Amino acid sequence: MTRQIPCSETADDHDHEDGASHDHGDGGFLGPNTELIFALASGAALGVGFVLEQWVSGIPSWLPLALFLLAYGFGGFFTVREAAENLRRKRFEIDTLMLVAAAGAAALGAWAEGALLLFLFSIGHALEHYAMGRAKRAIEALAELAPRTAHVRRGGQIVELPVEALEVGDVVVVRPNERLPADGFVVAGASSINQAPVTGESIPVDKQPVADAASARARPTQIGAASQVFAGTINGAGAIEIETTRKSSDTTLAKVVRMVSEAETQKSPTQRFTDQFARVFVPLVLVLAFLLLFAWVVVDEPFRDSFYRAMAVLVAASPCALAIATPSAVLSGVARAARAGVLIKGGAPLENLGSLSAIAFDKTGTLTEGRPRITDIVTVGTITQDDLLATAVAVERLSNHPLAEAIARDGGARLGDAAMATATDLKSLTGKGVTALLDGETIWIGKPEMFGADGVTALGDETASVVARLREEGRTLMVVRRGARDMGVIGLLDTPRAEAEPTLKALRTLGIERMIMISGDHQKAAQAVAGQVGLTEAWGDLMPEDKVVAIKRLRADGKIAMVGDGVNDAPAMATATVGIAMGAAGSDVALETADVALMSDDLSQLPFTVGLSRRTRAIILQNLIVSLGVVAFLVPATIFGLGIGPAVILHEGSTLLVVINALRLLGYRDRAEKRGAVSSALSPQST
Repeated sequence: MTRQIPCSETADDHDHEDGASHDHGDGGFLGPNTELIFALASGAALGVGFVLEQWVSGIPSWLPLALFLLAYGFGGFFTVREAAENLRRKRFEIDTLMLVAAAGAAALGAWAEGALLLFLFSIGHALEHYAMGRAKRAIEALAELAPRTAHVRRGGQIVELPVEALEVGDVVVVRPNERLPADGFVVAGASSINQAPVTGESIPVDKQPVADAASARARPTQIGAASQVFAGTINGAGAIEIETTRKSSDTTLAKVVRMVSEAETQKSPTQRFTDQFARVFVPLVLVLAFLLLFAWVVVDEPFRDSFYRAMAVLVAASPCALAIATPSAVLSGVARAARAGVLIKGGAPLENLGSLSAIAFDKTGTLTEGRPRITDIVTVGTITQDDLLATAVAVERLSNHPLAEAIARDGGARLGDAAMATATDLKSLTGKGVTALLDGETIWIGKPEMFGADGVTALGDETASVVARLREEGRTLMVVRRGARDMGVIGLLDTPRAEAEPTLKALRTLGIERMIMISGDHQKAAQAVAGQVGLTEAWGDLMPEDKVVAIKRLRADGKIAMVGDGVNDAPAMATATVGIAMGAAGSDVALETADVALMSDDLSQLPFTVGLSRRTRAIILQNLIVSLGVVAFLVPATIFGLGIGPAVILHEGSTLLVVINALRLLGYRDRAEKRGAVSSALSPQST
């Protein structure tokens, strides 16, 4: 669907208060191109009438006039409709000015000139709507990714149902090469799935059934990436069955489409500036045009010439191109990002991300894999490793923290089939650790800093010595205490992401001067990871509230982005200029809280996003220069005699130019994509 953006209308004004819309392109009885057809018909009638009037003799005088009136009708049809709507809303737009100018020309007997004005204006707007429609369709194409029907197991049979009829818990059969109709998890079969439509990942991801369907059903947010699937993605060569976890209206794809559509209405800083400029500029132009109506009093010229000059100035000064310069670029940028699996929530984060000079990264799950593994198990006193692990696993399997999951996974594997007691009453001490009850005793598991603070007994000398030794080796540490007795220390190590170092290098190339890792882990562990990925600044020992303070300190020096998981880092991300969440396809919280959501768990999407934002800012600047430059040229030019016809051509041409310039963003590719395209073109398979 295409929608017209009038000259002083900005993106958030699109929805009319009564539900009406200026939707020129849709709903016409000749289809989506009705406005363009009407404009061409106006031009044809004008051309024939002009030829008959100027070069054909002996024809009745009413025939050219009838053709000019026909040109008025076709050229002014949509303009009259739009002007009436604007006047009802107490808005004074270029549509109204054009009608006044055309009516004035008719009153003065200049029918051909009036018809020319309406033809040029209508053809310019029709082409503008068509161009803007390309960006709109790029967004709406996302909604078409999900199939309309699904093959569902019901009552021992496979039936085809509309996706809207799917319920949570339905088992859906997905055949080879079909699009998945719903979010869920694989319960049968194995295949490779192309997740590019949702996450932007270029390589299909292997999927396999969950080990425990009941557990996945109870905790859908904890389903592993190897079994989790999304609506709109494309199945490979294997047939699979998935159990749905969301209704069709709540799928990740549906939320992305909805949020991208809403993003279009969020004003950017540049757009707010142009709105303020227009509020001052337009009244000044109206006053100037009114004064020019009386130029005949001062200058020896007929009223007809003064009237034309005033109308020409109104047309020349109308800020159409200025009003659409930023929204068109934002719309194209958001659409291009969405196509690559990046959700940008409006013009403000898009522009701000393009002007950043600093980015802060969380450590766990952002610069690292987020899958720490146990490397050290050191007991205290007479405690055995099995006793320590059995206690830790019993408690940590109740938690969903990455470190807890690592202890439960690796510790459980080391214990094998040994029977374990069941812990209860888990309580989280945010940023520190957890407590729980096991066989009537209180279990404490957490950072060494948790002990000796807030009324918790300090660590014994032997435990403190172990902590100091393991910290020198860059380990992340979890101390286990049962009752009043220290049991020992578990050391963990998280692996840096393979793409972390090249991603940071690419960001430096794009102009990001300062990159900092902020972590709740100990300073030594933070520095160890920072050194591996090529960062020189690492701030450790930060509680969630400390991360907020750190971001405030960094923001005092300029704009800064915070990259995290969108859940534990939500307060820091909200404090930053731009909050960026990774792996948002599997997290509702990340989708809601982040300004920018990288749908896949792939850090290498970040340089693409920053590069696209920088290109968008450049396009916006170019559009502003064109739109303001044309107005600056046309206003004095029309005052000193430039005709209204050339003024309309330049005016509409500049509007069309800024839209076409903005559409270039739909084809944006970063350097990595360009290198990949060149490599593909040069590979033997492509020849």
